[in-house]
Amino acid sequence: MLEKIKETASYLQSKMHTSPETAIILGTGLGSLVNEITEKYEIPYEEIPNFPVSTVEGHSGKLIFGKLGQKDIMAMQGRFHYYEGYSMQEVTFPVRVMKELGIQTLFVSNASGGTNPEFEIGDLMIITDHINHFPEHPLRGKNLYGDRFPDMSEAYSKELINQAMEIAAENGINVRQGVYIGTQGPTFETPAEYKMFRILGGDAVGMSTVPEVIVANHARIRVFGISVITDLGVEGKIVEVSHEEVQQAANVAQPKMTTIMRELINRS
Repeated sequence: MLEKIKETASYLQSKMHTSPETAIILGTGLGSLVNEITEKYEIPYEEIPNFPVSTVEGHSGKLIFGKLGQKDIMAMQGRFHYYEGYSMQEVTFPVRVMKELGIQTLFVSNASGGTNPEFEIGDLMIITDHINHFPEHPLRGKNLYGDRFPDMSEAYSKELINQAMEIAAENGINVRQGVYIGTQGPTFETPAEYKMFRILGGDAVGMSTVPEVIVANHARIRVFGISVITDLGVEGKIVEVSHEEVQQAANVAQPKMTTIMRELINRS
């Protein structure tokens, strides 16, 4: 695995003419942030050695390099999911490559279902913590970076959370804070499952992010995460939902998320 990581990083370094220390993983319907990137150049996933290829509608499948404001950044437009049939090692492979490329800070976004009864569709939730509900752990196997038993007491940077809250207040953006539960998917949750996740302490539930955040913490990359609430798993508010509707709800929330991410990246 380590040889493949280094091979991929070496290939990317041969194509890069910037030196990003900040990376962004853009989830379902949240790809418009790339329109803010200047001086950009792109590498499709299929051209990158050892990289999986995204199969999900709404995930473009390319690495984008350039500047966001004054910061050199790299962005994954399209991520990989356990439900697509990838192993956790494949799902998190790009984060390990980021470590080799010198990434210090990772920003992640996703679309999720709200289990907190105070949430509404279109809300932004800054992730303060998570619950790992995946059947396979991303660190299972040979230890590649950091501690064998990494600390997860601050999986999401409190400093970045505080800065994001300040940015939201300055721009009149209403944001929530809460715990994200990561599940394997690809089914949306049943009403009973939503209820269980709320009892467990979750405010939102989705099918990504947690494996990437675990590996980033293991690699000593600090993390900021944000969810767009695209459907509700609250008793009395649960309705049939499609992937297309999730994308539409995420698209509506994009300008607010983009403002927070852009300002936070430039201040961090």
